[in-house]
Amino acid sequence: MEFKDYYKILGVDKNATQEEIKKAYRKLAMKYHPDRNPGDKSAEEKFKEITEANEVLSDPEKRKKYDTLGANWKQYEYAGRGFDDFFTQFGRSARNRGTDFEFTTDFGDLFGNFGGFSDFFESFFGGKSKKTKSNFDFNSSKSSAIDIEADLNISLEEAFNGTERQIPVDGKKIKIKINPGIKDGQKLRLKGLGRSKVSGGNKGDLYLNIHILKHPFYEIKDDNLYYNLDIDLYTAVLGGKETIRTLDGKKVSINIPEGTESEKILRLKNLGMIKENGMRGDLFVKIHITIPKNLSEEEKQLFRKLQVLRKD
Repeated sequence: MEFKDYYKILGVDKNATQEEIKKAYRKLAMKYHPDRNPGDKSAEEKFKEITEANEVLSDPEKRKKYDTLGANWKQYEYAGRGFDDFFTQFGRSARNRGTDFEFTTDFGDLFGNFGGFSDFFESFFGGKSKKTKSNFDFNSSKSSAIDIEADLNISLEEAFNGTERQIPVDGKKIKIKINPGIKDGQKLRLKGLGRSKVSGGNKGDLYLNIHILKHPFYEIKDDNLYYNLDIDLYTAVLGGKETIRTLDGKKVSINIPEGTESEKILRLKNLGMIKENGMRGDLFVKIHITIPKNLSEEEKQLFRKLQVLRKD
């Protein structure tokens, strides 16, 4: 398995700031987004790759680990066993000691790759499943059920529209339904899909922690959505219309008032996320004005004339 250079994938320096990483990601995401490249598998794979790179480099904790281990990550990779082997190996010693036993293990092998990231990502960061601690008292007559947790990555579009996922649990495909408007950090409880201390014993529950992946264009805060819209100088000065695509695939025309300033925020009611009461939050569009570059001499002359007119 080859090392992935996330900095190279985003085209940024290793000392790049978070703002530089964000800008690089947005630029590439706009170029390779599936909506702009329908049916193009290579663009889809490229989009997944830059999304993965952004997931790591935009997260200070992940970035620190990535920078620390670097290309030598294989030397630190944990060569552990699956849950059953782990339980068998250490369960005997716990019984022999006659004491409570606490262990920590990675449940990635149980549930597979929820997030759709590469094998390198899963190996480097230990999979997308949470490490779950369980206290075992092998001398007690308490329930044998063990609750476990795992992370489930979904896109912002899936959180907005709702979706269905199939996840592998103990060799079986389990279909789960995710309702529209689900929140980041929300837990889904799958009853009876956990583990048991003993073979054939009662099983606990599986809790899926929902993690909404970063989106190239939208940010989510509470029930509202935020969108950064780049417009040219001429539209900002003269006014005009811009079109954006919403999370449900619709195109919305936005009226840009004459004389719009950079960082101005436009509020579009009822175009945000779905609330618990069935209503929707709002969409806030922040305007960013792009300054024209590489002006011709004629264009510069026109700007100079305008400058003189404004002074008079």
